[in-house]
Amino acid sequence: MSEVMPGVADAPKGNWVDRFAPAAAKPYLQLSRMDRPIGTWLLLLPGWWAIAFALPPTDSGFGWLVVLFAIGALVMRGAGCTFNDITDREFDAQVARTRGRPLPSGRATPRQAWIWLIAQSLVGLVVLLQLNALAIALGVASLGLIALYPYAKRFTWWPQAFLGLAFNWGAILGWAAAAGTVPLAAISLYAAGIAWTLGYDTIYALQDKEDDALAGVKSTARLFGRATKAWLVPFYLLTALGIAAAAYLAGAGWPFWPFFALACAHLVWQIRALRIDDPADCLSKFRSNRDFGLLVLAGALVGSVA
Repeated sequence: MSEVMPGVADAPKGNWVDRFAPAAAKPYLQLSRMDRPIGTWLLLLPGWWAIAFALPPTDSGFGWLVVLFAIGALVMRGAGCTFNDITDREFDAQVARTRGRPLPSGRATPRQAWIWLIAQSLVGLVVLLQLNALAIALGVASLGLIALYPYAKRFTWWPQAFLGLAFNWGAILGWAAAAGTVPLAAISLYAAGIAWTLGYDTIYALQDKEDDALAGVKSTARLFGRATKAWLVPFYLLTALGIAAAAYLAGAGWPFWPFFALACAHLVWQIRALRIDDPADCLSKFRSNRDFGLLVLAGALVGSVA
């Protein structure tokens, strides 16, 4: 009888990695979170927002940038998650949701994980080198934020802020790649993304608050406690204001605003419907942020051609 390779607790049931990937490849794909694509979406969308605001879809370079950023987000999210799992493998072994990951479960060794990390990073470098000089410099500058994030939970109650700084760098990078500049609109979009991450990653961290307390891991979910939903209000309000300011500064046409209104309604629904003591509901609300991001993207696309 062939050995059944275990999945990871918070991966969608029946995901393609668990169902179709060769057994030897599964630990590597799980290190990269290929079985959980939501993180790739959340990393990719701010970059796509910036490209859509800065460059009309009819421009000859638009499609090429969209593809490059998709590949870059896939491999760099994978590299970042692999690095995170290397640094957190002892913590992950103490948390029910994460102890089935490849490193704490022993299905991959740290050496194998480092080799996989380097391979993904080299692909990311090839992608980065296709961009203009400003974008390349900004891409290199982001490495410090990426390296710092996994350690943030050890020294601050606000690791979600460090994730926001790293995860939304695509808003800066995308604008630079599309327009060769980083205007105030790009800065506003970046700030909006940071606030958005503070909201959605706090929701994500609610799943682990009891285990995190036992392991000594800090998070905004533990810091806010029963007041978590109240804290989400200013985070998502700042998200909406930052995106609105970016759209206005970028000269987005009127079709942007109906999509933006729907996106804002989605954020209101998240806060009102969230059940902070229900891990499954927290994971579902966290994943729903892809829909928010896609609504903003749709608005940016139609607003740029209006």
